[in-house]
Amino acid sequence: MRVAVVQTNPAFGDVERNVKGAIALIESANADLYVLPELFNTGYNFVDAQEVKKLAEPADGYSFNRLSPVARKKNCTIVYGFAEQADRLYNSAALIGPDGLCGVYRKVHLYYRENLFFAPGNLGFPVFDLPFGRVGIMICFDWIYPESARTLALAGAEIILHPSNLVLPHCPDAMVTRCLENRVYAATANRIGRENRGGIDLSYIGKSEIVSPRGEILTRLSADETGVGVVDIDLTEARNKHLNEYNDVLAGRRTEYYRLA
Repeated sequence: MRVAVVQTNPAFGDVERNVKGAIALIESANADLYVLPELFNTGYNFVDAQEVKKLAEPADGYSFNRLSPVARKKNCTIVYGFAEQADRLYNSAALIGPDGLCGVYRKVHLYYRENLFFAPGNLGFPVFDLPFGRVGIMICFDWIYPESARTLALAGAEIILHPSNLVLPHCPDAMVTRCLENRVYAATANRIGRENRGGIDLSYIGKSEIVSPRGEILTRLSADETGVGVVDIDLTEARNKHLNEYNDVLAGRRTEYYRLA
C-alpha cells in the first residue's frame, strides 16, 4: 500500500483556506492513506477558550464534509487533526474512508497551553480495522510517552498515524525508537510556519516522516516547505515482532517486573 504524510502551513483561523490547501496537496499525490497534521484546519496557537469554541466542530462537521468526498473519489483513507466539539472540547483526530467516518481519537496527553482549552482524551488508544490493515492514532505530544505506542502495538496496530504540530526538536528521531521497540510503521504529519499570538510565539519544525518497523526513515520532509512525502510499505512486516529466532519484542516482555503505576 502507499502512505502519504501531508505537511501544511495553516493560517490561524482561516478554516476554509486551510482545508482547501490540504485538499490540493492530497490531490497532488496518489496514495491509499493520507495523514494530515494536528489541528490542520484551524491552526494551533489559541489565545483563549473562546477561540477554540468558535473554531471547533463536530466529527461530522465542515472538515469532514469537505474531505469525505475526496476520500470517496480517490478511494482512500484520510486522518486529520481538528478541535472537536462534543460533550467537551477535545484535541482530536478523525479517520475517514470512502464510506465515511471510521472513527475518532482524542488526544490523551495534552501539551503546554492545550491544558487550558481542551479536556484530556477519554477514548483510550483504539485500533481500527481497515481493509488494508490495522491502524492506531496518536496526536503530537503522545509520542513522548512510550506507553502510547506500546499500547497501540499490543492492541495489534501495524501502523501508527501521528498528526502533529511539533515545536520541540526531538520527535522525528524519537519515532525511530518507537518503531523499533514496537516493530510498527509510523507516519508523522507535521506542519511548518510560525504563530505569534497573545504573547506566545511558536515555531513548527516540519520534518514530517514515515518510519519502518526496522527504524528506517523512509521519507522525511524539510523543516520549512509544504509538501507530501509518499512511500510504498508492506504492513506484513509489522506483523513480525521477531528480531531473531530468540527475541520477540512483545512476547519477550517481563511484565511481572515492570512497575507501571
